[in-house]
Amino acid sequence: MGTYWGTAESAWRWVLDQVRYDDEVWIPDAVGEELNPRYHYGMYSGVAGLAHVLAEIRLCRAWTDEEQRLADVLAAQVRAGIGKVTDCSFFGGLPSAIGVLTALDAPGREEAVARTLELSTPDGWAVDFLTADHYLPGARVHDLGLGTAGVLLAAVWARRHGVAGAGELAEVAAGVLLAEREEVPVGANWRWIPERFTTNGYQMPNFSHGLSGIATALALAGAEFDRPDLVKAAAEGAEHLVTLADLSDGGFRVWPRLPLDENPFSYGWCHGPTGTSLLWPALRHAGVSEVGGRDVMDWHRRCLHSIRVSGLPERLYPGFWDNDGRCCGTAGVGDVLLDCGQDLDFALHLADVVVSRASPDGAGVCWRFIEHQNEDPLLPPGIGWMQGAAGIAAFLFHAGRPDSAVARMDNWWVL
Repeated sequence: MGTYWGTAESAWRWVLDQVRYDDEVWIPDAVGEELNPRYHYGMYSGVAGLAHVLAEIRLCRAWTDEEQRLADVLAAQVRAGIGKVTDCSFFGGLPSAIGVLTALDAPGREEAVARTLELSTPDGWAVDFLTADHYLPGARVHDLGLGTAGVLLAAVWARRHGVAGAGELAEVAAGVLLAEREEVPVGANWRWIPERFTTNGYQMPNFSHGLSGIATALALAGAEFDRPDLVKAAAEGAEHLVTLADLSDGGFRVWPRLPLDENPFSYGWCHGPTGTSLLWPALRHAGVSEVGGRDVMDWHRRCLHSIRVSGLPERLYPGFWDNDGRCCGTAGVGDVLLDCGQDLDFALHLADVVVSRASPDGAGVCWRFIEHQNEDPLLPPGIGWMQGAAGIAAFLFHAGRPDSAVARMDNWWVL
């Protein structure tokens, strides 16, 4: 516990030293960068993500005056921005605000739900980040990380905390997803962007941007709102996912992108079996016992098996496991293992490796990921929740008390 918490505190000290209190409180994506307005209010790499570290710390010790000030400023800033935000993505927009304000036990969640409803359209929520060379005008995104499934998951989280309007928001989001169901030979499919809006036709079936995350949100919403049709849809999505998986060696892994290209398997939260493992407990929570003739938790165990035998966290070759963050790297894998109470020895081994890779900097420590295709492969240290020292520190705080976990929008059903 001492080593994990000591490194976590050092990393958190380093993060706090990067926080800027100007007209608004903010952090750069990485050291040496300026404010990125697109992610300013979000939890992926923006300052709002620090709320989730504060929630971890609260299970370890009392907040300092500096941390209490940060929490108060964050809550006030996120709430003040709700009426101006048009982004409805899970990590960068209004669903993020719902998660952050819940983590801080702060007011404003009702306003975030109402604003998300206000921005809805009959076929989902408008986006402004798609490029014209691959996507047609008016395209909608339906995945968990950027689109409709993330809104649905946030509505479930809001309902579990008694937030007014959550049921109406869930009904709108679920209706959009049901309308986008694709018929396939086995089960049902959902793409992150419907094929009618694309010029490339590819899909990413795993948790953050595809079928696994969409089915997870449908299952949890079905259970929360007593909607058997949503549970049925989730199970059908899982049936199709099984047909896409590599089941060799007793595992379960799905290629990060289909149709297949040169990309190898990924093993992290976003595009690998770490994130996809979260689908199976969601189905169990919704009362689904079997998919594809197997117990749903057998598929869960197979996902974890693929992680264990993948070779991570060793950097086996250039491009394999060059990241220690939550989204695509070691902290994300370790935290999921701790959350589900599986493979504790392996989870703590990952924590040991993360500690060994910490780089002293000023009064604290940080981590530098690698982009092997760059002339200078060492990237500048990241700061935020999903790709920086803040998220890694949270994992290490969790590793120091593996018998208790912080419930968030993206993990509560596995705890």
